[in-house]
Amino acid sequence: MARVDAFAEPALRPRVWPRWNRLYGQTGPVAIFLIALFVVPVVMLLGISFLDSQGLPSLEHYKRLVEVPLYGRVLLTTIKVAICTTLLCVAGAYPVAYLLAISRGSARNWLIILVLMPFWTSFLVRTFAWIVLLGRKGAVNQILMAAGITDAPLQMIYNFAGVMIGMTHALMPLAILTLLAVMESVDPNLSKAAATMGARGGTRFWRIYFPLTMPGVASAALLVFITSLGFFITPALLGGPQNTMIVQLIIFQIREVLNWQFAGAIGVLLVMILMVIFLFYDRIFGLSVMGGNARGPKRAAGSRVRRCSVRAGNAITWALAYITDGLISVFSTLRRGKRAMGAGSRLGLYAACTLTLGFLALPTLFVLPVSFTSEAFLTWPPKLFSLQWYRSVFDSPVWLNAAARSFLVALTTATVAMFIALPCAFALSRNSFAGKSALFGLVVAPMIVPNIFIAVGLFFLFSRLGIAGTTFAVVLGHTVIVIPYVIVTVLAILKGYDRNLDHAAATMGADGTTTFRRVTFPLIRSGVIASFMFAFIISFDELTIALFVTGGRITTLPKLMYEDALLSVSPRLAAVASLLLVFMSIIILISELTRRKGGVRLAA
Repeated sequence: MARVDAFAEPALRPRVWPRWNRLYGQTGPVAIFLIALFVVPVVMLLGISFLDSQGLPSLEHYKRLVEVPLYGRVLLTTIKVAICTTLLCVAGAYPVAYLLAISRGSARNWLIILVLMPFWTSFLVRTFAWIVLLGRKGAVNQILMAAGITDAPLQMIYNFAGVMIGMTHALMPLAILTLLAVMESVDPNLSKAAATMGARGGTRFWRIYFPLTMPGVASAALLVFITSLGFFITPALLGGPQNTMIVQLIIFQIREVLNWQFAGAIGVLLVMILMVIFLFYDRIFGLSVMGGNARGPKRAAGSRVRRCSVRAGNAITWALAYITDGLISVFSTLRRGKRAMGAGSRLGLYAACTLTLGFLALPTLFVLPVSFTSEAFLTWPPKLFSLQWYRSVFDSPVWLNAAARSFLVALTTATVAMFIALPCAFALSRNSFAGKSALFGLVVAPMIVPNIFIAVGLFFLFSRLGIAGTTFAVVLGHTVIVIPYVIVTVLAILKGYDRNLDHAAATMGADGTTTFRRVTFPLIRSGVIASFMFAFIISFDELTIALFVTGGRITTLPKLMYEDALLSVSPRLAAVASLLLVFMSIIILISELTRRKGGVRLAA
């Protein structure tokens, strides 16, 4: 009988994952950075709204918000624009996301590129494209008058219609990608099983498929609505005085009136609206739905608001299923056969997706020919061919310095963000620890809070630290908004990583550093490079932070384009937009190819 030594030391298990001190080293820099440069500035900005001009506690700014009718009208306009944008984006994104979910191979890859191209293209470039298309001398008006449909140019921009077109075009890719993440997880066999039990097409869709994709619909609607509330670029360039958004009031109060306290009061009002929206969302769906989980928390599941919403939703889907089945029956009778009915459904899907993808991808292409015009103003068709506007850009030290500074800021921001965010992503992915949920909430908060709060709060903080108007301040501000995207992207990459490979390396004697350098990083390298490029794009295209933090002392390329567009829309701006479009497209294509290469390597 073998002797058992009760005092023998247990066999040491190979350590692959970091110890607690190493875990804090991974998560600490991100937590400290975001608390110092996100939480503190936003709290400071909102806090000064309760002070008067003498620095004493007062509610005079909130009294002004209530008494002046202008602010109530602007608030209603902002909510109306956000609701209309959300409805248009979700309605247009749903069929495209469905087509992406059922497509395979090269067709799916090209469709994803068509969605990603406008998603990562500069907001300024896309907005400028609509000015070229919808202006009084733009392409659409010229085509309508040439066809004899109208006798005079239509007013399609500088009004509510222009704002809706621009904002829907800007935010629909976000809705598509959010819906796609949920649709890919829906089991197609469920609809097939319903068909074998006699359910018609309308019933299968409205009673089975659509409820399963409801988490994606809810998440897409919430993200688009919140982003719309903080939008100001498109309304400022495509809207009129009647379409002023609440964020534009904040910008005016700070940049023109220098009334920080009242701007903070407007910010508190916007935060209260966001809190009410999140409350209703949590009561109806549960906040866990934002992560793609169809089951919300028990508190939400048992709430009266949710029960009433479920009853109303069931009634609506039953009615839609009944109407759709009736239309399908009529159509199948006219076309005589289920095969013709199926062909008609596919044709309708392809037609809707073609129109939507054309709406997303084609407008920016109209910027290119306008940049080669020989005239001093925008007309369609442009009088070709001249390179004078490109020469004016390359001969201008102002434009060249702004472009060089944007490139330097984006490169530095992406590097710093990757350096501190990559270890944090590994810690969140591979460890369970106290405060993990709170840390993740802190990480994603800059993605949810409108950038205007971050920008103004940082300007308020940096002004007191004496670093406002420096390139260093811009890098810090951009890093705040880039970190969440890097962490979320890396988390998605690590989700498909087989951790048994690290365990195997550890059993063969490799320490943690060697395992990461020789095993882990080579397998995720392509995804990390793609994350770096996305971080670069976000920083290079960022306007809101630069608009405030630069303090009028320095400028970046997006800021210079925005200020130039406010003064006059010239062919020189078209030349800058064309150069930026080509530059961004090259980065996006490289990023997508790199991401696919990384996905193939992980799958292998």
